[in-house]
Amino acid sequence: MLATSALAAQAFAQAPEKPWAADAELGLLATSGNTDSTALKAKLNLKHELTRWRNQYVLEALYKEDQLEVEQGGETWSESQVTAEKYFGSAQADYKLDSQHRALFVFGSYEEDHFSGYDYQASVAVGYSDRLFQGASSFLDYSVGPGMSFSRTDEVRAADGTLVTDNITEEPAMVRVSALYQYDFSETAKFTQTFASDIALESGANTKTKAESAVTANIYQALAMKLSFTITHNSEVPEDRVSSDRQTAVTLVYSF
Repeated sequence: MLATSALAAQAFAQAPEKPWAADAELGLLATSGNTDSTALKAKLNLKHELTRWRNQYVLEALYKEDQLEVEQGGETWSESQVTAEKYFGSAQADYKLDSQHRALFVFGSYEEDHFSGYDYQASVAVGYSDRLFQGASSFLDYSVGPGMSFSRTDEVRAADGTLVTDNITEEPAMVRVSALYQYDFSETAKFTQTFASDIALESGANTKTKAESAVTANIYQALAMKLSFTITHNSEVPEDRVSSDRQTAVTLVYSF
């Protein structure tokens, strides 16, 4: 009983005072007049710090409607159409190997992008995480390890409804490489660069890469403004799709 009590007290003493931290991000853009458009971007980044584990969960959503001109049967009219719709979720658990940043990680992600040509894209990976360097106002973290990616393409049909290309499901082996660089301009402003790539090991399989550059500045206490540029690239896409999606956003971030 004494030994158990001592171990429990030691574990409690080592546990962080604030194990949970979160950033909630929201951006809304609505225009009217010559062009009617509505766009919504939301993101939730949760971090859970324990004695032996460091966990991170990310949820993202993007939705956009535009007023477009439609022509059919010699008639033209304007109607609202969805032009972007994306949902993404990921989780990474790092098992700490020491009191610094060395860890073994398990990662999983799932994404539905209705305009990418893919019905869904998912991945799982395991590997090693560490901090490459730590400066007075900057640091660089990275993770690398093997895994599997899972995807299924959308059906492609002609204007008359005839099936052109059926769904294609792939489950290739890959290597996941990710990194986070942060530079603090001051106590209230910072630059962040994230990068993640699921590199396919099979010829002809899709390699998915996503990078975000962002500047965040505090407005008042826990409220900040964020300017970001995100690019997502798929090496293999259907013929009627482009390989890269680019997104520039201004959002509000609330930290708690």
